[in-house]
Amino acid sequence: MIQSRPRPTARYGAALAAVLVALTGCSSGAPGSRSTSTAATSASAPSPDPLTWSTCGKNLECATLKVPQEYTEPDGTRIPLAIMRHRAGDPDRRVGSLVFNPGGPGVSATEALRNLPKTAGTPGAFSAEVLDRFDIIAMDPRGVGQSQAVRCLTDQQRADAAGTDFDPAVPGGKPLPRLLTDAAAFTRGCAKHQSKKFLASLSTDNVARDIDQVRAALGEDRITYYGLSYGTVVGPMYATLFPDRVRQMVLDAPVDTNQWFGNPLPFQREVAVASERTLNAWFETCRTEGTAVCSFGTGDPRAAFDTLIDTLEAKPLKVAPVKGVTPGGELDGAMALEATRALAGDQHTWPLLTSALLAAQDGNGAPLYTLWNSVTVSPFPVPTAMFETHTAIRCADWQTPAGIAAHRAAAAKAVAEAERIGPRAAYSALNCARWPASNKDRVTKPLTGAGSPTVLVVAGRLDPVTPHHWAENMTRTLDSAVLLTREGVGHGSYGTNTCVDDAVDDALIHGNHPADGTVCKTDTPATTRPLVPANR
Repeated sequence: MIQSRPRPTARYGAALAAVLVALTGCSSGAPGSRSTSTAATSASAPSPDPLTWSTCGKNLECATLKVPQEYTEPDGTRIPLAIMRHRAGDPDRRVGSLVFNPGGPGVSATEALRNLPKTAGTPGAFSAEVLDRFDIIAMDPRGVGQSQAVRCLTDQQRADAAGTDFDPAVPGGKPLPRLLTDAAAFTRGCAKHQSKKFLASLSTDNVARDIDQVRAALGEDRITYYGLSYGTVVGPMYATLFPDRVRQMVLDAPVDTNQWFGNPLPFQREVAVASERTLNAWFETCRTEGTAVCSFGTGDPRAAFDTLIDTLEAKPLKVAPVKGVTPGGELDGAMALEATRALAGDQHTWPLLTSALLAAQDGNGAPLYTLWNSVTVSPFPVPTAMFETHTAIRCADWQTPAGIAAHRAAAAKAVAEAERIGPRAAYSALNCARWPASNKDRVTKPLTGAGSPTVLVVAGRLDPVTPHHWAENMTRTLDSAVLLTREGVGHGSYGTNTCVDDAVDDALIHGNHPADGTVCKTDTPATTRPLVPANR
């Protein structure tokens, strides 16, 4: 499992995991695709089976709920969904059930809920007051975690891919013909391990319908919802299909849902550009701090970084195994770039990044290699189990251009706009271009949530995955929404900033919202000392 990989520290590792599992690729609705119909939403949904709960951890209960594979065929194949509940700590003051989706797509909500007590102070971590007032409900979306996780690669294929670059623009990377061959093998594997009908059913609209089955099985008239990253696609979908069943909704690190159901190639480029901006923020902070504070690059960290990447790609550093920490291996330039991209995306991990880069510059690749080994969950293609589920869900939502010319053009533009990170995104939608399971009836209309209560949209100013203008677009798309902005670098704001935490808690518990356009300040980023959050 993803969470079993080594983590730099308890705090930084959890925060980093939140950055890395965030969404990436995206999707598109085909012209002429139907939008919502009564037959596909709640009217045809059968009454859910009753939930039978069993204890599965401290303050945790687990159950399985069977739902239609296709809601247009309510009497057809049914699939099991894993459900977990964390009971309200103060039952006498209980508000109701709060459903959350931690993102990905492909992140296991049940595993995230199980780890909640260990991840305080990280994006998506609920406050003590929210844990007291709500039953927290985690549902592994279909195809994710314990809900029949999608499998496309064999163990050997995963192992073979682990140390290989994915883009021909990266020195030492695969040539495009190999990428195409790999994409064909990947999609064949997906079709081999599960039915095409199941793969076609993994779209976000079905996830929203599944949530409504959970709501009904819980006996709730309305639910409260918190979504992070890809969870901000699920939330607006639910509010659009079932507006009268939303009590309150908070969307953190939001995706532009119009782009999600648009052309995935520009979407991927914008993710790369957002990530490049956070890396540039680290470069600029290091340069501004001066060599007495940030000695990497002796005043020119950009040039020093590029030289280091080229040097490592030409002559990787050998890393000895350390039991319980790293299996050992070699640190090459692409691995160093991937680790840097991830660590630069959260200002709390900047000190780790600086020390690891300085060590690599001195010939010690162990710190950066160990960090890379813990960050192989990525917005761009990496050989993990989550990548397979991630790809399957976005391919069910998207209609990706099939012609290679479109991908070539997108790759060139991505590299031009994000010279270091762009190559990691350039061909990351190839698997969807060859996806074997057409989803012809997905919902593609604008997700306005018309008729639901006002939504609180929370966005970071410099988010490495979901750029701030996506939050602005989401606020305009939703029928009623207010935007709260957190200054600083990082993916996800709730759980990391007192100002944001207070606003989110007030919205979730009491239905109160800050003024639209409110801004929360954060600590000034530093490259060489761990931040001690003054506002947490």
